[in-house]
Amino acid sequence: METKRVPPLQAQLTTELVTKFTGTPIEVSVVIPCLNEANSIGICVEKAQKAFKNAGLRGEVVVADNGSTDGSIGIAESFGARVIRVEQRGYGSALKAGIRAARGVFIVMGDADDSYDFSEVPRFVEEWRKGNDVVMGNRFAGQIKPGAMPWHHKYIGNPVLTALLNLFFHSGVGDTHCGMRGFTREVFDKMDLRSSGMEFASEFVIKSAQLRARTSEIPITLWKDKRGRPPHLRSFRDGWRHMRFMFLYAPNWLFILPGGLLMTAGLFLTCWLLPGPRKIPHNIVLDVHTMIFGVIFTLIGAQILAIGAFAKVFSYSERFDHNTVSLKRVLKRVTFESGLLLGGLLFLCGLAGCAYIAWDWAASGFGPLQQVRQVLFWTMWLFLGVQIIFSSFFLSMLGISRGTYIGDYDLN
Repeated sequence: METKRVPPLQAQLTTELVTKFTGTPIEVSVVIPCLNEANSIGICVEKAQKAFKNAGLRGEVVVADNGSTDGSIGIAESFGARVIRVEQRGYGSALKAGIRAARGVFIVMGDADDSYDFSEVPRFVEEWRKGNDVVMGNRFAGQIKPGAMPWHHKYIGNPVLTALLNLFFHSGVGDTHCGMRGFTREVFDKMDLRSSGMEFASEFVIKSAQLRARTSEIPITLWKDKRGRPPHLRSFRDGWRHMRFMFLYAPNWLFILPGGLLMTAGLFLTCWLLPGPRKIPHNIVLDVHTMIFGVIFTLIGAQILAIGAFAKVFSYSERFDHNTVSLKRVLKRVTFESGLLLGGLLFLCGLAGCAYIAWDWAASGFGPLQQVRQVLFWTMWLFLGVQIIFSSFFLSMLGISRGTYIGDYDLN
């Protein structure tokens, strides 16, 4: 991955300034989440301590214990780690607590099962000193030892989740779910991470991409773990949670794109069939029944688009997405009043069309209704108008409640 380079002196000066104003001599903190890892936690802490000594780093090891009952805490402390007890369960909860308790300017996180080699910490530090805010390990660019990763994680799970995350958020990271990664204290504080579970890994990369943090990757080796017990990870459950989380952070893909496509297809069908039946190849005739589906597609698509608009305002106001520029530009042009005006015009047009058809039908003595296509066409616009009017009200209410009033004021 191409990264911007700055003189190594920058990182050194940052460390010196932090030391001067905070009094801490710590450059690097290694944070390890732990839950019953007695077989391996000592190995991990020892490797990290030796890496500090061999590279001449001022470092510490912080073990964020999530309720171990197998002696992991005592083992970690005996090897010189500082143990932080975290009551709220979850991979993300443990990591966030450990990172907040860490005193280093640069932080490296990794699992407690010895699947990641903490002897490689100096390589992460080297990338930080080149000016990178985030340093991701890449197992696929490095080496995956036999038995270290199940085949469905290696060939399906990780590649698919990485591809989706890069498609949605343009992170440019080759191994988005690698458990060993480094980052600065400053960029972590800006991320405002919320996840308490395994989704922490996805949220970290998403927020990093949104912040446009300077990011590099280094090849690392994934070793067969030494946990001696079943893994905490549940492949399909946690894989689905990662995917669900990515969609929730990407309202354009979850709502706007499918809603727009569905509404476009519905409008095309409705307008195309308004003059009369249409014949397509193989002597298939599309008539009023297909037009009904066109109206349905249009209304469903409009509803999905409205929900997408609600989701985007919510995600921006809750700081799920830090890139508010595009939304601000839209809201400066599309105000609450313009939504009401558009909805009102569509409603009145639809109402006028339906009234004319009803008047014509009454004039004929309420005989057989011959204008079914016109009824479908004008009621569609009437319903769209109503939908836009009430969606505009709700969008404005959502903006007020979140401090992001739609119309005269920008987002906070």
